[in-house]
Amino acid sequence: MSVNVNDVVVRAQDGSSQKLGEFAGKVLLIVNVASRCGFTKQYAGLQELQNIYSSQDFLVLGFPCNDFGGQEPGTLEEIKSFCASTYNASFTLFEKVHAKGQTTEPYTTLNAAPPAGDVEWNFEKFLIAKNGNVIGRFKSAVDPESVELKAAIEDALAA
Repeated sequence: MSVNVNDVVVRAQDGSSQKLGEFAGKVLLIVNVASRCGFTKQYAGLQELQNIYSSQDFLVLGFPCNDFGGQEPGTLEEIKSFCASTYNASFTLFEKVHAKGQTTEPYTTLNAAPPAGDVEWNFEKFLIAKNGNVIGRFKSAVDPESVELKAAIEDALAA
């Protein structure tokens, strides 16, 4: 079963509703992020992916999440400031979400993508094709700059 995110509505930084379908035609990497996690250093790698592939219609979309060990307690403004000052990260961040249990979008939809199930920890990554279909799911331990993830992004961009 393919899962498509084009009709998913999320909350943008300014609190407004935004449909992920507005990004149709772009390859997306959706990541639940946290500022106080062992994987937080992945912010730098995520920004590097954005830098490398943005000219080819690729975007990293970050969704702060405090579901795992309370590792994202800050406000969105605090999170954005931390990301910019600590990791020079400027990819798009959205309002905080829940990625497990009583989920909020985009995770209510993403968690249905094979292999279905709740996100297990911070920095789990979902790769979205230009048509909005979920085409990959990468656990937290998969580094953004890994050969595996870069190859999947490049395949999606070439499709």
